[in-house]
Amino acid sequence: MSSNDEHPLSPFRSWLGVAVITASLFVFVTTELMPVGLLTPVSRSLDISVGVAGLMVTLYGVSAGLGVPFIVAWTRRVNRRVLLSALLAILAVGNLITSISPNYPLVLTARLIMGFANGVFWAIGVSMAMRLVPGRLASRASAVALSGISIATVVGIPLGTLLESLTDWRTTFLIWSGLGALVLLAVIVVVPSLPSENAVSVREVFGLPIRNMRLRVVLFAVVLYVLGHFGAYTFIRPFIEQNSSTSSGFFTVLLIIYGVGGAAGNFIAGYTVTRNLRGSFAVACTGLVAALLLLLTIGHTQAGLIFSLILWGVSFGAANLCQINVTLAAAPDTFEAAMSLNTLAYNTSIALGALFGGLFADHLGVDSVFWYGVVLTAASVLLTLGTRRRSAQPVAESEMAASA
Repeated sequence: MSSNDEHPLSPFRSWLGVAVITASLFVFVTTELMPVGLLTPVSRSLDISVGVAGLMVTLYGVSAGLGVPFIVAWTRRVNRRVLLSALLAILAVGNLITSISPNYPLVLTARLIMGFANGVFWAIGVSMAMRLVPGRLASRASAVALSGISIATVVGIPLGTLLESLTDWRTTFLIWSGLGALVLLAVIVVVPSLPSENAVSVREVFGLPIRNMRLRVVLFAVVLYVLGHFGAYTFIRPFIEQNSSTSSGFFTVLLIIYGVGGAAGNFIAGYTVTRNLRGSFAVACTGLVAALLLLLTIGHTQAGLIFSLILWGVSFGAANLCQINVTLAAAPDTFEAAMSLNTLAYNTSIALGALFGGLFADHLGVDSVFWYGVVLTAASVLLTLGTRRRSAQPVAESEMAASA
């Protein structure tokens, strides 16, 4: 990406394109996480256990994480607008198949294929947003896109749960298929041609953490907190239903509260990361630990649930923004490779978190999943605080523009 201020697009067209990229992020991330709020109705409808239903998240995350470095490298010469359009088409068709699937194996197959598309988008989406604006505004565009990821992560689950409560889980996925098709149309109409610029070979991607110790430590910390968070959060509905007498309507309200807290945490972290990036990440992960402990102790009351979910949402919203910033700051000169590795670590951890959580839930009870989350998020805090390297600051605008 050029760092000069000349740009072929008008300001309106540029930022409209960034908005479309952000909408794409919303659709992808909510598709990934929406089953979390639908595990109970899906398991009942398809006659499977809640732990097995959690594989909808697991397989999606496996393909999103493990496939991305290879697919990004193999498509290094593909125009990014064409690639994004293909990814959104896969997403729309996959959600359609999920909505009409007569059996669970077909649901898992559709989720697996959609996961590959999701992983590739995580790797290319932010750099696409940066290329749509003049170089001096690149970091601002990336911030908008990254905020879209965080907000979508915490809003998508309650939104999916709300739609399911008004209709059913199949209609929810059908609606999301239509939304994916609308975003695809917006990409075709609004986003200009973006020839590939920053893709690197598979060898270069996997060699980066070997050479870059700073990035290696960051990725370990991300893996730990994502394993803990999603291991617990995948089973939030069964946990609440088992430990309190709440209605499905109140559960939806709780997830909306969580979503609002997540948006607030994202906003707060946008300011704190400029002052102390590593400290912000450590505080956010500490908040995750505290929220899980509160759920285990006072989560049987409505007031306890509300307070715990607010804290959880704020903490996760902040942690999600921080982890992307620390990843990019650790490798500012290898933007796309760093994002590929972040996607690999993050999405694989979502998958494994849901898998391990399902094993704990089926064999030791749902409460054990939350103790599992406490241990791993606490380990991420200790690793972050134990790192003696000086706290990394977010990449400056000029650095991000030049590196992209």
